[in-house]
Amino acid sequence: MIEFKRHILSNGIRLLHHFDAATRMVALNILYDVGARDETPSHTGLAHLMEHLMFSGSEHVESFNETLERAGGISNAWTSWDVTNYYETLPAENIETAMWLESDRMRGLNVSQTNVDVQRSVVIEEFKQRYLNAPYGDLSHLLFPLAYKVHPYRVPVIGERVEHIQGLSLELVRSFYETHYSPDNAVLCLSGNISFERAVELTEKWFGDINGTSHYRRNLPQEPAQNEYRRLEVERDVPQTLIARAYKMCGRNDALFVASDLLSDVLANGKSSRFYQNLVLKSDVFTQADASVLGTLDPGVFLVTALLAEGANVADAEKMIDEQLEELILKGVSQYELEKCVNKFMSNHLFENVGYAKKATNLCLSELRGDAYLVNDELAEYASATCSDVVNVARQILRRENCSTLIYKARN
Repeated sequence: MIEFKRHILSNGIRLLHHFDAATRMVALNILYDVGARDETPSHTGLAHLMEHLMFSGSEHVESFNETLERAGGISNAWTSWDVTNYYETLPAENIETAMWLESDRMRGLNVSQTNVDVQRSVVIEEFKQRYLNAPYGDLSHLLFPLAYKVHPYRVPVIGERVEHIQGLSLELVRSFYETHYSPDNAVLCLSGNISFERAVELTEKWFGDINGTSHYRRNLPQEPAQNEYRRLEVERDVPQTLIARAYKMCGRNDALFVASDLLSDVLANGKSSRFYQNLVLKSDVFTQADASVLGTLDPGVFLVTALLAEGANVADAEKMIDEQLEELILKGVSQYELEKCVNKFMSNHLFENVGYAKKATNLCLSELRGDAYLVNDELAEYASATCSDVVNVARQILRRENCSTLIYKARN
């Protein structure tokens, strides 16, 4: 169990604290309740661009990373559909440097035309390298708009297209920053060799006088239930044909999420899983088969993907996948299969949360979901899942009319 304390400042920022005497380091994690789902349809890629800009300097800091490195620290960040996360680790005696840096870019980021232009070029280059010029790079740009028709999840976090990023004005970027990068829209965690009293003192000192100005209220279009099978076929210069299916499923906070996650594990987690044993090992049709959940806060998708061997027939491959899904629904899941997956989740969960830095991230994510203590409830939730739970959720999710299929053919 991760022990923590909470302190909420008058401006709304939530401080979480976890003490770890086994290290001489401290991790600072700050999670902003903003992601790509909060963009407008004509200005996609803005949340990710904002992440890059946060390292471009602020009112009293010319270079965030250089200043942090001089204090012995390292930093990084990531953006998802739902949130944007920033984190640093550094020696405990220098933690105040990180607090100063984070507060300075929260209160006065240097959103200049020069900085926007520089980071725009970096993001566009990333878009081209990873999504336009890489094998299977446009897969998410094809599959997600097929699965989602109105929800912002239909657009990948990087953005819908390069032109959207090119068209982001300085005024729009500033407005996005001022709307979302506010203390009342943030969760801050200090984890490591620092006392709770010191954590509160530093948070009040560096963040306490920043006004909470976020008045944003999320009102996203709700994706309607899918009642028809969707299919798209494309040809690309890739080494193997790929089949990708997206089945609608619940969001992360839904009671059915755990069973959905365990369903993906039964199908494809490890070499003893059904897909590996029955599709990869026992046939010459597949070289890889996988199943996963995205874990988005709003209702998401259950993914089934497979790479086909050279010369394999797509129709035969799809039939074999369907047979595996139908067998699970008709014949059920064994207690051994379920316990194996639960035990693997528990070991991964416990191992992941050994480090003080990962604890900081997971506490922030759980707090944003509703309560940081949710990070401690997960083990019990997975342990209490039953074989019937997994089969019932499979019956609900794995329906043809609930499926969007992308056939990504290797060009002959």
